[in-house]
Amino acid sequence: MIELEGVPELIDPVMVAAFEGWNDAGDAASGAVAHLDREWKGEVFAALDAEDYYDFQVNRPTVWLDNGVRKITWPTTRLSVVRIGGAKPRDLVLVRGIEPSMRWRSFCNELLGFAHELGVEMVVILGALLGDTPHTRPVPVSGVTSDADLARTMDLEETKYEGPTGIVGVLQEACTHAGVPAVSLWAAVPHYVSQPPNPKATLALLNRLEDLIDIRIPLGELPEDARAWQLGVDQLAAEDSEVAEYVQTLEEARDTADLPEASGDAIAREFERYLRRRDPSAAAEQPGDGSYLRDTSSGLTRPPRRKPDPSGEEPPAPPEPDEPGPAPEA
Repeated sequence: MIELEGVPELIDPVMVAAFEGWNDAGDAASGAVAHLDREWKGEVFAALDAEDYYDFQVNRPTVWLDNGVRKITWPTTRLSVVRIGGAKPRDLVLVRGIEPSMRWRSFCNELLGFAHELGVEMVVILGALLGDTPHTRPVPVSGVTSDADLARTMDLEETKYEGPTGIVGVLQEACTHAGVPAVSLWAAVPHYVSQPPNPKATLALLNRLEDLIDIRIPLGELPEDARAWQLGVDQLAAEDSEVAEYVQTLEEARDTADLPEASGDAIAREFERYLRRRDPSAAAEQPGDGSYLRDTSSGLTRPPRRKPDPSGEEPPAPPEPDEPGPAPEA
């Protein structure tokens, strides 16, 4: 049962969701939603019943002490609301949780019930996958949707993926069938350095989210963390000639593929983002006081020595950019 008596009418709300697990390579997607929640001081107003969706032998609860009293935190999905101030205030409904173990259709229907009650105008789902991308280049972020009209009006790709999917793909399709505009943003994480966290991929997702819904996100220490992450991987790669050679191969392939993007729209987008961040009026966009909220209750992997063998002796190639492969082990 959905009860939202403690949450007032929202302003142009957009739901932003991310789920730990298969869809979250390098914890990049869940890290992005956690950053939004932290920077705008979100407070949880609802949580899904863990008993309904999680296998506790897969996602175990944790025990902790609160002033000597033992308490248990159950794995679940929680929702919070943050208000973005400024000349054009709006609200974000943040959904952060773990990919459910069971009853995915009911899970999606419950989230869509919240979206309907809150008047959500669009759902943006963040994901991260492992790919053949070098850590030294900008993180590729693809925006995909199942809605042809949305793809055309928001300059997105209309997904053509076929194959295994995770909760990100299932939730996006549930939104489409319910008539709720939905977009998935996927960041590609280098498969040879998949261990979390990956602040560079998190930063790339947040930059793309800024462009998509036209807001300014306070980045805090994230840019510096991303630079430190890349320097650390540079040092590790330099110590292994095989990895360094493999990274150079990926760089050459990426630079060749991106050559047409080195001018035109790509440069224009970066310049527009630069201007927005220099705009003094943007500094007025501060979080609200949160008083309207209520509470209801790096290592490296050696690269392959040769291309994958179709016979199955080698791992298959990474998936298409609009769906993830398995997320790294915790």
